[in-house]
Amino acid sequence: MSNTRYGVLVVNLGTPDAPTTQAVRRYLNRFLSDRRVVDLPPILWQPLLKGLITPIRAPRSANNYQKIWMPTGSPLHVYSDAIVANLRQALSQLSTPHIAVELAMSYSNPSIAEGIRKLEAAHITDLIVLPLYPQYANSTTAAVFDAVVQTLQTSAYLPQLHFIRDYYAHPAYISALQHSVNQHIQEHGKPQKLLLSFHGLPMRAVNKGDPYPSQCEATAKTLAQSLALTSEDWLLCYQSRFGKAAWLPPETLGTLKALPSQGITEVAVICPGFAADCLETLEEIAMLNRNAFLAAGGKQYHYIPALNASPQHIDALIQIIKQFML
Repeated sequence: MSNTRYGVLVVNLGTPDAPTTQAVRRYLNRFLSDRRVVDLPPILWQPLLKGLITPIRAPRSANNYQKIWMPTGSPLHVYSDAIVANLRQALSQLSTPHIAVELAMSYSNPSIAEGIRKLEAAHITDLIVLPLYPQYANSTTAAVFDAVVQTLQTSAYLPQLHFIRDYYAHPAYISALQHSVNQHIQEHGKPQKLLLSFHGLPMRAVNKGDPYPSQCEATAKTLAQSLALTSEDWLLCYQSRFGKAAWLPPETLGTLKALPSQGITEVAVICPGFAADCLETLEEIAMLNRNAFLAAGGKQYHYIPALNASPQHIDALIQIIKQFML
């Protein structure tokens, strides 16, 4: 036991280096070139991606990033950094010695390879990989696994690998979400409807057997039960659609536009699949969707922030990590 040296690699998706068209274009080209994300043959996809999709999307996305960019950088990076810093501090208090913690991003810096190399330099014996995706998806979690394995293939020494596949119904994770919703209700009152909005997934992936939808449903139902909500109190929906292909229904934006005509004019939205606030929560949910709801006749709209570096989130992540420590 005393010779065990743990390394925890906390992984998030990634973010542009700056809220500029050029930086966003580089990021999108890297992100959307991953075959786990878009499984079309590169000979067909790459000309379309680089010749049409990113030239159109990059300026628009850069403008959206400018709306949410923080003085210290991209929100996703800032909050992910804070999560890692707080995890590092909390884990250092455990009786188990030798725990190193590093942040990595799948499609930006610091890379997964860089994070692993830093942990190897700390002479770890056990590598615990924690993708910040509570619900497994082939396009997110599996992409992290691919990059970890690819990096370890060139390592002179292979550590014991512990890969955290998901934690969609872990009691501590649900408890952290429950605390966040209850805190919001204490401050703003109970909404007529609580929307649990998860990132969307193309039906093409669902039809191939991706477990993501079932895990989102399990998270939503478990959280609703912990909050003692009735079936009339909440809705599950999916956001961030892209392209013309069929995606998981129901769509968050369309749902919000329709609710006022059904007499639902007070809503709160939480995004349980996002560990850290980012473009999809701060711009899409907190701004774009809010405006659409109010324009449709809504009266009160609140976005409940992601767990970010809250004490409850850090505690949950520690409990999840500790399952893999002997």
